[in-house]
Amino acid sequence: MRPGTLWPGRAPRLLDAPVINPFKTLLRTSKRSRKRQASAILLLQRIWQPPEPKTKGAKTRAKPLRRKVSRSTLRPTRPEPGTFVDGLFSSPHGKLAYKLYTPTGSSRRRLPLVVMLHGCGQSAADFAVGTDMNKLADERGFLVLYPQQSTSANLGRCWNWHSPLDQKRGSGEPAIIAALTAHIISTSKANSTRVYIAGISAGGAAAAIIAAAYPDLYIAAGVHSGLAVGEVRTLRGALSAMRNGPGAAGVTKTARPPPCIVFHGDQDRVVHPSNASGFLSHLLRSSPRSLTSRTQRGRSSGGREFTRTVYGHGLRDVLLEDWTVHGSGHAWSGGSPAGSHTDPAGPDASREMIRFFLARKRLVAKVPRTRAGA
Repeated sequence: MRPGTLWPGRAPRLLDAPVINPFKTLLRTSKRSRKRQASAILLLQRIWQPPEPKTKGAKTRAKPLRRKVSRSTLRPTRPEPGTFVDGLFSSPHGKLAYKLYTPTGSSRRRLPLVVMLHGCGQSAADFAVGTDMNKLADERGFLVLYPQQSTSANLGRCWNWHSPLDQKRGSGEPAIIAALTAHIISTSKANSTRVYIAGISAGGAAAAIIAAAYPDLYIAAGVHSGLAVGEVRTLRGALSAMRNGPGAAGVTKTARPPPCIVFHGDQDRVVHPSNASGFLSHLLRSSPRSLTSRTQRGRSSGGREFTRTVYGHGLRDVLLEDWTVHGSGHAWSGGSPAGSHTDPAGPDASREMIRFFLARKRLVAKVPRTRAGA
């Protein structure tokens, strides 16, 4: 038979062509596409997922995500520099409104703290203006806390320094003000080794009491036109001391008072000027050693003459600084006329108190370093 001819009686077919099943072909194509999609997804996950840290000898385990908490949410922050804020403090001994001034400058370093107690009829804001202490705080760098007496505690906004409950540690107004001071130290990051307290009139008498009751908190005190810690236990006794002086000095030994700077006008008609001698009497009864004294006389830039006497043990250990402002009445010496009860002509009591305060710092005992396990 010739080449190219067909077998008779049969349909022509290609002997080497495979038989194609369209259903099997579609099934295999769909499986391959699913595998390619899965591998693509795994590849993308490996690309975008950060590598897990590996540790030697241990299997890695995914750690649960933890929410980061900033330190500002855990600790209260100091008010912004240059701000004068209001606050209300509550303690087991009562509530107390206050104003706090934060000086301009860095908010990181720990600043000294000065507590200022106003006189009768004054407010925290009025006392801040009259003493001009906030301006001095910007210059020298310290916090100023102004507690404010309420009319519910005293109708005249006087501190109750004559009441026995307000004359001792752990009770009454001393306890409230001490607790408020500790609160401000914590929240405003104040320097706990440089804390001081000062006041005028009833506030000055209260400052002397509180500083004596909490010598572990306050380093020094400043008293302007006030009274020393004495034997006054009633309102009648307080009025008598204010009009006539402290009376006969006691002879019993007393605890050593903290270093104190005292200002008093010799024409004061509200608190008798002789009350300033009570601070020296208290100091003499508390010190077994004899005291040395130095006296300086001068005239302020405003024309007021003054006498300044320093008592202590030598030149460095000054325990009492007594200023008598001649011709001045019951007013803050060198204060601003914008505030009440001020004498702008006198020497600057605010500046002198800050000088006296900042020269003193509580000595903190250093804890010796020891080796581990010793």
